[in-house]
Amino acid sequence: MGGADARIVRNTALVIVALVGLRLVAAAFTPITFDEAYYWMWSKNLAGGYYDHPPMVAYVIRAGTMIAGDTELGVRVFSILLALPMSYAIYRSAAILFGGVRVAATSAILLNVTMMASVGTLIVTPDAPLLVASSFVLFFLAKVLETGRGVWWLAVGAAVGAALLSKYTAMFFGAAILIWLAAVPKLRRWFLSPWPYLGGLVAFALFSPVILWNADHQWVSFVKQLGRAKIEDFRPVFIAELIPTQIAFATPLVFILGAMGLHALTWRRAGALASRLLIKTLFWTIVVYFVWHSLHARVEANWFAPVYPPFIVAAAAAANLVPWQPRARRLVDFCLRWAAPVGIVMFAALIVQANTGWLSGYRRDATVRSVGVGWRELAAEIEAARVRSGATCVLAQDYGTTGWLAFYLPRGTCVLQQNQRIRWVNMPEPDPKLLAGKLISVDELRPGGHTALDELFAKVTQIAQLQRKRGPLVIETYGIDLLEGAKGDVLDRSPPPEAR
Repeated sequence: MGGADARIVRNTALVIVALVGLRLVAAAFTPITFDEAYYWMWSKNLAGGYYDHPPMVAYVIRAGTMIAGDTELGVRVFSILLALPMSYAIYRSAAILFGGVRVAATSAILLNVTMMASVGTLIVTPDAPLLVASSFVLFFLAKVLETGRGVWWLAVGAAVGAALLSKYTAMFFGAAILIWLAAVPKLRRWFLSPWPYLGGLVAFALFSPVILWNADHQWVSFVKQLGRAKIEDFRPVFIAELIPTQIAFATPLVFILGAMGLHALTWRRAGALASRLLIKTLFWTIVVYFVWHSLHARVEANWFAPVYPPFIVAAAAAANLVPWQPRARRLVDFCLRWAAPVGIVMFAALIVQANTGWLSGYRRDATVRSVGVGWRELAAEIEAARVRSGATCVLAQDYGTTGWLAFYLPRGTCVLQQNQRIRWVNMPEPDPKLLAGKLISVDELRPGGHTALDELFAKVTQIAQLQRKRGPLVIETYGIDLLEGAKGDVLDRSPPPEAR
């Protein structure tokens, strides 16, 4: 490696470490989201599966809290640090598939400045480990292509297995890999080799705890997730959300480069056939499904996490390899120069807005309900009300409120979701003594009150109305009800719709 190349590698590493450091700082003072609080509760009771997703997100959070405790930083630290091996995987993938330090370095930096990676590893959801595992799927497939050695298929299987443990979306990797092998003449020999099938067995073995958990729980997780989009529910309005949300998650300039890269790989023949087709099959196999899904139901922006590694490599190829016409070249150069600064500014602005609301003049925005700003203060008021009333347990009606209560109330406080008990099937049953006396219910104020609680308890008395605020903005107002005289089982143990 020459002096110039070594300097590029060193500077790339420094930029990525700095970006990871920025996320760690943001993670330490940004309250957790309700999903993170929910997954944190999973991490306290590790299992082979959960109602909503496979278990990898719980493992990631558990690893982080072992490092930094049950804090916002502890929940997030391991996920954020996973960006380092992710960056290595994307760097090596680009270097193998398209050659050159510049393409590799561009790929690593562009991925890290997308909102999908910067926010997606800071806010810990199943998409965070999925993004990392997807980068390694691409890397190990590139190693198969580079070396021709069958043993790399075992690594591919391990990466796909880790992706499957993160989210069910990873099942599309199998179809993408088969399409790639069939489309590239020189790779068809692998169909007659045992190695790809052994790799498939590795993936299956890693995923088997999820299968066993579902078998023990009426297949509820599979039914819930695989039944999201129903053919009879044709609602094409959702497809209009796809491109705007992905422009935001990729950041606009990276999105432009990625789109130009996919165009170049298709029509300009940039790179070798096998490399081009690997990028395109990993990208389009999943994107085509999500386009179909969006004709029937909403597709959340973060669901596209597994296509970001190939998309970013395509963007780097567009920036460094394609001989564009002068006008297009100017656009590429502009995007390449400003992609990182724009991505960093967008990330910083989002963190400031989520924590303070300054940028919108304290009005509501997309972050206001999901990020737990104000919950630490609210939890202190709820705990004071619980102590005054002598209640032994706190009940909530949704998993998000349950998670926030468990995270921000004093450790060891009895907190339970009164309904949807399938979400907590991996947790030990609560001590009946804690449910036998006075309880308090925490829920958003609703017109007409809570008839279900009136039916369950002889006496329901509202003892407080408490607000969660971000600056002067009231996000939610909660009614705190004292519950006395339970008429039966306090917890609604009805089976979920998927198990009926």
